[in-house]
Amino acid sequence: MTAIEGPHPVLVVGGGFSGLMAATQLLRALPPDRSVLLYERAHPPGRGLAYGTANPDHLLNLRATQMSADPERPQDFADWLARTAFDAAERAGIRSTPAGTFAARGLYGRYLSEHLARLEVGAGARLRVVRENLSDLEPRPGGLVAHAADGTRRPVSAAILAMGNLPGPVAAQSRHQRDPWDAGALTDLDPARDVLIVGTGLTMMDAVATLRRQGFGGRIVAVSRRGLVPKPHAPVPAGPRPCFDAATRASVRKLLAWGRAEIAAAHRAGTDWRSVVDALRPITDELWTGLPRAEQARFLRHLRPYWDVHRHRTAPPAADTVAQEIARGTLVLRAGRIRAVADDAAGALVTLQPRGGGNTCTLAVQAILDATGFSRLAETRDPLVRNLLARGLVRPGPFGLGLDAAPEGRLRGTDAPLWAMGPLLRGTLWECIAVPDIRDASVGLAAAVAGYLAPA
Repeated sequence: MTAIEGPHPVLVVGGGFSGLMAATQLLRALPPDRSVLLYERAHPPGRGLAYGTANPDHLLNLRATQMSADPERPQDFADWLARTAFDAAERAGIRSTPAGTFAARGLYGRYLSEHLARLEVGAGARLRVVRENLSDLEPRPGGLVAHAADGTRRPVSAAILAMGNLPGPVAAQSRHQRDPWDAGALTDLDPARDVLIVGTGLTMMDAVATLRRQGFGGRIVAVSRRGLVPKPHAPVPAGPRPCFDAATRASVRKLLAWGRAEIAAAHRAGTDWRSVVDALRPITDELWTGLPRAEQARFLRHLRPYWDVHRHRTAPPAADTVAQEIARGTLVLRAGRIRAVADDAAGALVTLQPRGGGNTCTLAVQAILDATGFSRLAETRDPLVRNLLARGLVRPGPFGLGLDAAPEGRLRGTDAPLWAMGPLLRGTLWECIAVPDIRDASVGLAAAVAGYLAPA
């Protein structure tokens, strides 16, 4: 007898949070005869880079009540924390504050691993997790062929790119570069010599926590264009959802003027700017997509760094640690651009141009940690994305921030059945990188893929 081949699986590329949510919702949305293939090349599936850390000082940036992996059970992660038995070391990664409970990212990784284990048991043969490096996707009639680096080829009916933040070029090239996520690479540092961190955002805060956990007691210098540090959460409720007229929606200046007036009113009412920023949360994507392209560019050029540090806040204990470091002088923030890096045997001499002009200064450092975050699409070193760009299957989206895609994730400029989700949609959407955004978007994306594959 000749075996009858069933429908080809749907491919999900990336086993971090984005990929796990895509796989979860696809298994719910697809018919029982359609399976899911989840590719992850480097990290334990479900954890990704972000949630693989064992450092209890690497805290989630959102409250536990906001971190559920199940859109139908918004308290799921908080409930998991309450019912799970932890040892003393793990318990140290749960911090209760007036602003809410914040958990260590490693604990969240454990939560996601358990989610994946249940998913695999429930799905059976419908879910296959593959630990291989996917190098290319080739269009074929009725779908795509996935090429792994080891030469394996698998036909798939559709693919979702869910790789998270793409790796980009190192901001300050040096042979004294250290990986901020590799704690073992930070154990031999001399406390009498400075360490430089490029970037002053959330990744910088994690890097400082890693250095201190590994025993480095010396001075840390962190540099970014504006020297801004993420603000902490506080026990402040979101204000009422605003309603804007057409003229305000189309102007960054008018939106900024509204925000300043509302923040002043919030202070008079005894609250603060967080209530205003959080009131915008449900409509941020609506505002972003409604802005003319020139206004989007104005926002990126002038306001984005300030929005990011107020919108993407940090856990209060992490903010307190950084504030104490700054007060002691053990963490020094610099605003400016790196103009040159000259290596010698002992370290690197970094030439810095201060923000606002003035004479350059030189920093002598023993190691450089890159904490600049995600890159623009054209700068990525990711081999799969490079090959997809060469094939014309993907193209840069607005301002080069992510992939060119419709808001629901379907890639533009190709007839291939390709979708993207999470940070790869940055530019098309604005709120697409936080856990609640990715979790909720995965439902609509899975429905779109299932609708595309449904018989006519």
